[in-house]
Amino acid sequence: MTVDDTGSDAAGSRVDGQDADPGDDPLALRLEQLILGAERRYTPFQAARSAGVSMELASRFWRAMGFADIGQAKALTEADVLALRRLAGLVEAGLLSEAMAVQVARSTGQTTARLAEWQIDSFLEGLTEPPEPGMTRTEVTYPLIELLLPELEEFIVYVWRRQLAAATGRVVQAADDEEMVDRRLAVCFADLVGFTRLTRRMEEEELGELVEAFETTAADLVAANGGRLVKTLGDEVLYAADEPGVAAEIALRLIETMAHDETMPELRVGMAFGTVTTRMGDVFGSTVNLASRLTSIAPRDAVLVDAAFAEELIRTGDAPASEAEAAEAAAAAEKEGEEPPVYRFALQPMWQRPVRGLGVVEPWLLTRRAGPVA
Repeated sequence: MTVDDTGSDAAGSRVDGQDADPGDDPLALRLEQLILGAERRYTPFQAARSAGVSMELASRFWRAMGFADIGQAKALTEADVLALRRLAGLVEAGLLSEAMAVQVARSTGQTTARLAEWQIDSFLEGLTEPPEPGMTRTEVTYPLIELLLPELEEFIVYVWRRQLAAATGRVVQAADDEEMVDRRLAVCFADLVGFTRLTRRMEEEELGELVEAFETTAADLVAANGGRLVKTLGDEVLYAADEPGVAAEIALRLIETMAHDETMPELRVGMAFGTVTTRMGDVFGSTVNLASRLTSIAPRDAVLVDAAFAEELIRTGDAPASEAEAAEAAAAAEKEGEEPPVYRFALQPMWQRPVRGLGVVEPWLLTRRAGPVA
């Protein structure tokens, strides 16, 4: 909840557009108290004062976390005070700068807001259908949340710790401090073909199921094969990998998996390899822009990569520079009585073309060379 910057201790009048006092739905207040584990006790000014932080800093933290404006309504709890105290304490101890503390609040707020919306829309909504006539959804929701809350909380903390351990491992393996922020990564966009037309033909529920199936398939394949899902955009997913070979395998498996599902539209994929700036879990820079542009010009059910991506696949032995080179290597190996090199991928140069904002690029068509998927 964001707040105004005044120091007034007068009672406010709204929480998300509703009265913050006894006019609130009593069952909604009971649910809020159950989830937050405490009653409303403080106005924003009182909470900031109790936490020992300025109203200006408290407002910055709350806004960063994405909370709605409550004026000076008495709607905050002891947990809100503790959260302010902890963030401010990290700044006072010199562990975080004020700007970094605000960034922590913003990234956490954005991530958990999406998680909470998903849990309500897709999870609780289905589970809280009244089992008997005459029962309200709220009457079913309260005991359900009471049972699920501690289990979900423990599970979320477990997943967060696992993800934090993985991310920390990537950072400590970086060659230097600059690489921690500006890293060389393979970046990939996978886009559903004709999604706009689908939105006009399909019912909302069908469209939602298609998007969920696409995102689930992509997320599972990215995770299982060693990539990192950066974000999903409905008809498009963005993922990254430390090695082009990993990104290439994921892209081809994604196309192959989708091709076996008659309900799914075709897919086009674009990938680039190079320096990427990472911020708040997202990726930025010309490498990301190039991957996006390659996606827009890729043929249906095909993968286009940039020259740097192709060069890295050739350097690591994942693909031959050409079929002629592959044939020469196989002949040389046979002559020496050795096993011929096994390449996973094939690369075919495409016509150079101008790409808006990036100049002339040389796309390469990436295909599988080593046979069927294991």
